[in-house]
Amino acid sequence: MSVALVHDWLNQQGGAEVVLDQLHAMYPEAPVYTSFYAPDLVDPAFRRLDVRTSWLQHLPGWRTRHQAFLPLYPLAFQSMRVRDADVVVSNVSAFCKGIRTPPGAIHVCYCLTPTRFVWMPEAYLLREGYPAWLPRALAPFLWWMRRWDRAAAQRVTQFVAISQAVAERIRRFYGREALVVHPPVHTTRFTPSTEVADYFLVVSRLIPYKRIDLAVRACTEASLPLLVVGDGRDLHSLRGMAGPTVTFTGRLSDDEVRRHMARCRAFVFPGEEDFGIAPVEAQAAGRPVVAYAAGGALETVRDGETGVLFREPTAASLLQALERVTDLTIDPAHLVRHAAQFDASVFRSKLRRAIDVTVERARATKATT
Repeated sequence: MSVALVHDWLNQQGGAEVVLDQLHAMYPEAPVYTSFYAPDLVDPAFRRLDVRTSWLQHLPGWRTRHQAFLPLYPLAFQSMRVRDADVVVSNVSAFCKGIRTPPGAIHVCYCLTPTRFVWMPEAYLLREGYPAWLPRALAPFLWWMRRWDRAAAQRVTQFVAISQAVAERIRRFYGREALVVHPPVHTTRFTPSTEVADYFLVVSRLIPYKRIDLAVRACTEASLPLLVVGDGRDLHSLRGMAGPTVTFTGRLSDDEVRRHMARCRAFVFPGEEDFGIAPVEAQAAGRPVVAYAAGGALETVRDGETGVLFREPTAASLLQALERVTDLTIDPAHLVRHAAQFDASVFRSKLRRAIDVTVERARATKATT
């Protein structure tokens, strides 16, 4: 069974690229089809991949401003053709599910989310700093892109979603059912510490939709120690609202992040994410999580058992959760066991099974028709 992998773009390192690395581990001989590829901007390990790019690779400006090329992605992927593959596995947060596959090939789409720009334009554009009137101005263009994206989704054999929240969106936007396989987390890289310090911890890109402002406001109001690890365009405004108990470290090495995760009083995850890898990492390090009760956190944080969920996206609601988590007594070993169910090895096993079952069903259906 020959396999080909498809990825939206390769000019940044994030959760989608972690998934791609695991897909390559599952199918090391599979070529990777993508819109464009900048080897110096992603994990050097990707240089061992057989990467095949679209004509977007030859246009200027995509290395650092790939969002500006959104109108061209459907055209780029529908002009690409996967050759000589029995199974195509696409790793999708945008448009690469629209790639042309060989006749009779089985297409499994591992969906990080239906295309945000297309299906949730107000939330996407506002969090990126665009004016509120822009979605209305783009309405005719977005109508066309929705038609294209929904049509591309109908050519997928089987969707696999990263969370129940994403599976629900796939059902709502595409009219398709999805299996759920949580994304890979390298839980074995984290080890609990015997020493716990007196500070709460945030590790995140500092951009508006992550809602780090809630943590900064709550800890400033209550004079609670908060360590904020990360960088981003929201840093200046966050510093402006922070009191003396809030410390910004900028980016830290992986080793330093793991050390802080293992020693913090609790890890704070104030935004809504489709899944959220960092809360699982914190639990793998033996520390409880305070998270907003929405999205993937509902599947990774058990209220009162592995952490505390807060129900309203407000500093006051978060502050109540911080007070609750301080009173909890949780065995770090229990947190480690809970996190282990999201390990990368579990991801590979479950996704391979989902792909194999899809292939078996497709072949059985073909044999009876």
